[in-house]
Amino acid sequence: MSYELRDHTADVAVEATAPSLSALFAAVADGLTAASCESVPAEGGERFTLREAAESREALLFDYLDRLIYERDVRLVLPADHECRVIEPDSIGPDDEDEPTYIVEAGARGVPLDAVAAREIKAVTYSEMTLERRDDGWYAYVVFDV
Repeated sequence: MSYELRDHTADVAVEATAPSLSALFAAVADGLTAASCESVPAEGGERFTLREAAESREALLFDYLDRLIYERDVRLVLPADHECRVIEPDSIGPDDEDEPTYIVEAGARGVPLDAVAAREIKAVTYSEMTLERRDDGWYAYVVFDV
C-alpha cells in the first residue's frame, strides 16, 4: 500500500493504492497524517479505536476520514499508524440491516499535538473524490481542505 500527497489549488490531495479496501483506507489515513505534519515521532501516544458505518464505500471513506479529523480536534492528538478493517454488506448478513451497510473498524495511535508541528486540515471533501477497484487492487484520490 502506498500514498502520495498531491498539490491541489489551496488544498492538499492524497492519492493512494493498495491491494485491499482495508489497506486502502489505512493508506489514505496515513496520507492525511502526512499532510498534517512533516514527521511523526516513532513512539508515544495511546492507541484508540473507532467504528463507522455508511451506505456506500465512498461515504464510508468520507465518514472515516472526517471522524479522524474530529478525533484530532477532541482528543488533541494526531492520528497515526492506522489499521483498518472494512466490512462489506455481503459479509454482514441479510438480517443485520434493512439497507446495505459498509463498516470500518479502525485503530490509530494518537500522537499528542504538542509533540508535532502539525498543519491544520480543516475537512475532508467530496470534491473530486475517487474510490475504485482496479486490476491490481484499489485506488483512491481524496482532497482535504487546509
